[in-house]
Amino acid sequence: MTKQAIGVFDSGLGGLTILSALRRRLPKEDLIYFGDTANVPYGSKSKDAVTRFSLAIARFLQEQGVKLIVVACNTASALALAELRKQISVPVMGVIEPGAEKAVRTTRNGKIAVLGTEATVKSRAYPKAVLKRNKQAEVFQQACPLFVPLVEENWAQTPAARLTAETYLASVSKSGADTVILGCTHYPVLKPVISRILGKKVTLVDSADTLAEAVQTFLTGNGQAAQTGKGKLTVFASDDPHRFKRLAGCLLADKIGAVRLKKLNV
Repeated sequence: MTKQAIGVFDSGLGGLTILSALRRRLPKEDLIYFGDTANVPYGSKSKDAVTRFSLAIARFLQEQGVKLIVVACNTASALALAELRKQISVPVMGVIEPGAEKAVRTTRNGKIAVLGTEATVKSRAYPKAVLKRNKQAEVFQQACPLFVPLVEENWAQTPAARLTAETYLASVSKSGADTVILGCTHYPVLKPVISRILGKKVTLVDSADTLAEAVQTFLTGNGQAAQTGKGKLTVFASDDPHRFKRLAGCLLADKIGAVRLKKLNV
């Protein structure tokens, strides 16, 4: 199984932040990335819809012979992870547990804020994961539904992004949280804006590196880590692969090569 690829999926471009972290930490691993651009954003959709999309993608990745599936989407991790683990025969890892773990280790005053999509916030997946690790923690949540479309439209550096972030983050500043979880894989693209608004005393937790570390530990512990060669990357999008590649090039330093179209069977 050391030669088999790792499957990674997200609702769109956001999961590329996870992909980059995996490529840095596991350069020998082959990776297959699926961006569900036909159905982005997931954050405003029902649990049933997100689960159907996630299962369709996971089945496709399973058909590609992957050894592990990484759900690089907080909404899908919050709403669909349990069902994925029931119906998919390969191991499935989500992004929420590593993010919560890092936040608990990072906070100094026990006050943690979570920025997420409406669906992730409603699920209370992050508060549950944080409180499981520290029962005394105070967890504040803030839904940021406009952040994903801002990133998907490559507007992360515009005045519109700054004004939107100021509106969402006003309540976060009042909460007194010293640690803020970026609870959507699109949000690290907005990290410079968020950091300027919240100030240097607030630590932003991007779970990408923590998740990549968890993947490495899992593969090594199970004797499945690739041992030789340079890993290759294969990218699929469920709609408009040319636009996906163009925006990915604007948002990330990494080159992703060709993007193939794969429509979902849902």
